[in-house]
Amino acid sequence: MATWTFRPPTVDEGPASWENPLFYRVKLARGISILEGPPGTYRTARFPTQDEIAASAPAMYMGGHEYEVDDTTKAALLAAGIGVTESNFAVPENGYGGGGYGFGAYGE
Repeated sequence: MATWTFRPPTVDEGPASWENPLFYRVKLARGISILEGPPGTYRTARFPTQDEIAASAPAMYMGGHEYEVDDTTKAALLAAGIGVTESNFAVPENGYGGGGYGFGAYGE
């Protein structure tokens, strides 16, 4: 069973500042959290409350962080229809195939 580095989706918000006109066009990436509950059912939340975080079982993926997930969880997140795509998953840096040489023992 393979493991994947999962990064929850993001949304670009802006402007970065109203103080200076230069920043009107600057957008900042903000993480979207993914809550699970009941098991196997996923939903997104931009700003989850403490109650939502406590009720999310068995998993919660806070936006802006990285998580190690297995193949089963990856398939469930992709099938949930919440904006998760293959681009949200990567080979772990410290896992087999990770690092600077691509996939396999020494790259492709």
